[in-house]
Amino acid sequence: MDTLLLARLQFATTTSIHFLFVIVTLGLVTLLVGLQTAWVITGNPKYERLTRFWGQLYVINYVLGIATGIVMEFQFGLNWSGLSRYVGNVFGAPLAIETLVAFFLESTFLGMWIFGWHRLRRGVHLALLWGVALTAYASAFWILVANAWLQNPVGYEVRDGVAHLTDFSALLTNPTLGMAFGHVVSAALLVGGVLMAAVSAGHLIRRTTDHALHRTALRIGLVTAALSITLVQGFGFAQFAPVGSVQPTKFGGGGDEAQAMIAEWTARFGPGDYTPPVLASAGLGFMIMIGFTLGALWLLVPLLWRDWIIRLRFPLWLLLLALPLPFVAAILGWIAREVGRQPWVAYGLLPVDQAVSPVGAPAMLTSLIGFSLLLGTLAVTNWVLIARHAARGAQDPGLGRPPGQPLDLRTEPTFA
Repeated sequence: MDTLLLARLQFATTTSIHFLFVIVTLGLVTLLVGLQTAWVITGNPKYERLTRFWGQLYVINYVLGIATGIVMEFQFGLNWSGLSRYVGNVFGAPLAIETLVAFFLESTFLGMWIFGWHRLRRGVHLALLWGVALTAYASAFWILVANAWLQNPVGYEVRDGVAHLTDFSALLTNPTLGMAFGHVVSAALLVGGVLMAAVSAGHLIRRTTDHALHRTALRIGLVTAALSITLVQGFGFAQFAPVGSVQPTKFGGGGDEAQAMIAEWTARFGPGDYTPPVLASAGLGFMIMIGFTLGALWLLVPLLWRDWIIRLRFPLWLLLLALPLPFVAAILGWIAREVGRQPWVAYGLLPVDQAVSPVGAPAMLTSLIGFSLLLGTLAVTNWVLIARHAARGAQDPGLGRPPGQPLDLRTEPTFA
């Protein structure tokens, strides 16, 4: 097989798996901030229990998500040495900021939050969770700064065959950044809301104990998801204007501007196919279909505020079955954004065939299989653990258990 194709398949696989962890992290941490803030303000113990329950699921996802991110980072040096060499001075800057300023702080705040239960004052403990959330958003922002530069290189100059950063502010005002960041954040909130609503619906279907607690979580998750899908649609469609102006060949664009740009590339890089694969447009189309389908969440909001409708179970089954949809839509959207940039690593600047490392196909295939199996195992482990702890309910989560309190073994049976 072709080395370039294997390298692209590997990056697509590992990035997609890692992205699933990221959107759950961003979505759940926002909901956790709301739950713990409500507990600190009102003193209502149900919000403490919900914080502990959902916090435990968040920590599971976060820990395993770190492992997938570390694995993914190896690829820049192993598989894409041409990218690191040519644009590393520019592309590496926001990635370094993300690691040093956002990720390290986020991990530190989270560790203190996990072990600070019953050791720190409530206000201090809550401030740590706010720190986790803010640094998580900062991390997502700097990653998208780097990605936006690959979509539309700005603020640089090429000297001696290497791109150098000349205007840092241009990275922050990149037209492909703002709406994309809003789109990713709202998509993460949608995922978090649907996950909370679906898990709560599962407990209500089974008529487990803590009916009132899970009903509260159901309504919080559903309202969050309904508001988020509106934002997702708004930020999503708002991206078409800036994308069309700076990436005229994306999503099948074939106007005069696109043809003129292709002619310029042909003169600079030689003849070739400079139109992105149809997969980008197909992914975009299916993502939009799922987005409009999830818009029906607004119809469930008034229904699930009535207890007799909750007892009917049918709306609850709809929520449970809808759980995969935001995840599928998120991956399709990422594919549309990245595949639509092809055949470029940095749009109009560095073709993918010049960015791939000079590695033989057997070695690349071995790397693809190894990394895919490793990340796939981490993803399966993550969801098995989340499903297991979610099914046990909020009777006695391990997170936040007072020191010296014995484990409550009266846990609920797992989902059938």
